[in-house]
Amino acid sequence: MKPRIRVLIVDDHVLFRGGVKALLSRQEDIEVVGEAEDGLEGVKRAKTLAPDVVLLDLHMPGISGHEAVSLLREEVPAARVLILTVSEDVEDLVAALKAGALGYLLKNLGTDYLVDSIRRAARGEPVMSPQMAAKLADGLRSMDRSGEIAAAGERHKFSPREREILKLLARGASNKEIARELSLAESTVKIHVQHILRKLNVASRVQAAVYAVEQNLAPKS
Repeated sequence: MKPRIRVLIVDDHVLFRGGVKALLSRQEDIEVVGEAEDGLEGVKRAKTLAPDVVLLDLHMPGISGHEAVSLLREEVPAARVLILTVSEDVEDLVAALKAGALGYLLKNLGTDYLVDSIRRAARGEPVMSPQMAAKLADGLRSMDRSGEIAAAGERHKFSPREREILKLLARGASNKEIARELSLAESTVKIHVQHILRKLNVASRVQAAVYAVEQNLAPKS
């Protein structure tokens, strides 16, 4: 039997932590190994407990969630950090992803979506609430003409196919979803993503997606 996914919940609301813990305790493949009520305590507990996934609220007393993400990436690099928040602010989303979060989930998400997101994160797959993925994609369409001009010098780095994939990365699509959207083999998509990461000199597809939005490199719909 596969080892269970070890989860640490970091949130300053006791009732919310309890509810998430009760929910996850019903999953045979997931184990809540600890809780923390603020970011700094979360980092300390993560160093001790070595969780696979950290569910982290953004706005808590003490250090910010963004700072906690950065510390977690430095101190416990093997842990996958999922933001679980009420904030629908795109700036919060981008800042969290740039800090190293693997995903961004809103607290109004369904039970099945949360459980599936934890499983995907444990496999190293980025996840995002549909509402936030849509807002991130809107960032591409709302870029003004000056942004397009500023990014023009960067576009020559990418083939038309790579720009298509960058656009889908910015929407939070997985390799499988990109393959289905573009009628490509998943292995081909993986190779394109690797080329994109190398050209951008970034370590993850999430960072590539954020860069694509900020620089307006992906083609608009």
